[in-house]
Amino acid sequence: MASGRRPKYQLIADALREAIHTGRYGPGDRLPGENDLMAEHRVARMTARQALGVLQAEGLTETRKGAGVFVRAFRPVRRQGIGRVARAEWGSGRSVWDGDIEDRHLTVDEIVVREEPAPERIAAVLGLDAGEPVCVRSRRYVLDGKPVLLATSYLPGALVAGSPVTWPDPGPGGIYARLAELGHAPARFREEVRARMPSQEEAGRLGLGSGVPVVLVCRTAYTEPARAVEVNEMVLDSAAYILEYGFEA
Repeated sequence: MASGRRPKYQLIADALREAIHTGRYGPGDRLPGENDLMAEHRVARMTARQALGVLQAEGLTETRKGAGVFVRAFRPVRRQGIGRVARAEWGSGRSVWDGDIEDRHLTVDEIVVREEPAPERIAAVLGLDAGEPVCVRSRRYVLDGKPVLLATSYLPGALVAGSPVTWPDPGPGGIYARLAELGHAPARFREEVRARMPSQEEAGRLGLGSGVPVVLVCRTAYTEPARAVEVNEMVLDSAAYILEYGFEA
């Protein structure tokens, strides 16, 4: 191979990607399979497989067992990282999801609320002693029938004990509205974002194909005196999201 030339599988992936972006293959359409690509481009099976793997890793396609490779029909969620947690939203009884989903169908099909000793990393952020009780809220969000997010929130146990924060459904405005009623309204938030490959459990719960990474978002909510009152660790299907952050100059 000449120096500087791109591998053949990447060139094939480029051609297929362009065909998807220009509409030759639309959402739900079946792409050429390995045999088709081998014949058209005169390449080995491994090269054809690598080309299809590139598109799957980018979240453009999905493999259906026994049927082939198809263009993903799911429309990405535009997650507006700043406006979605504004006091005007949860203060008026809206969910932080309302601005993300528009008219789409969202369900929380897994929710577990429990009390457990604070993990060391969480205790450090919340200003608790290691092992001090925290309220843990674990959820899986499903949008238009597709799992898109796993979220686990940690709140100081003594702060929320006996309140609706400990209920599966905390009511209008969610836990931020309930914290405000307890006199601990969030005044600012901090998010950390990174990416990695999913664990086997995460891939299974999110229905991810091989090679699809996840985005990790850790959001901490602080009161006006800068007390941390919630740590929310989220695992997002990277192909299901566009992360949008707006800033004043």
